[in-house]
Amino acid sequence: MTALAWVGASLVALGVPFFLLGTLGLLRFPDVFTRLHALAKADNVGLGLVCFGLGLHSGSLAHALKLALIWLLMVIASAVGAGLVARAAIARGVKPWGV
Repeated sequence: MTALAWVGASLVALGVPFFLLGTLGLLRFPDVFTRLHALAKADNVGLGLVCFGLGLHSGSLAHALKLALIWLLMVIASAVGAGLVARAAIARGVKPWGV
């Protein structure tokens, strides 16, 4: 295996714990706002690492650019979705934890 393949596999392996920790935050945090923060941030970082690692491992510039586009669209969708959920929670009168 080449050094580039090792780096790609390492980045994918480094991204997986971010997904697991984001899921753990979703299950363990006390309110909707802290859950949204944990899930949106951890999943974006995890997906970025996985996409970058797969892009290095693919060996094709076209595949790498497609993976970068997938990550970019997911970052935008995650931010918009988290904002909409938070706005809906505020409209329903949900108080942030500790307030």
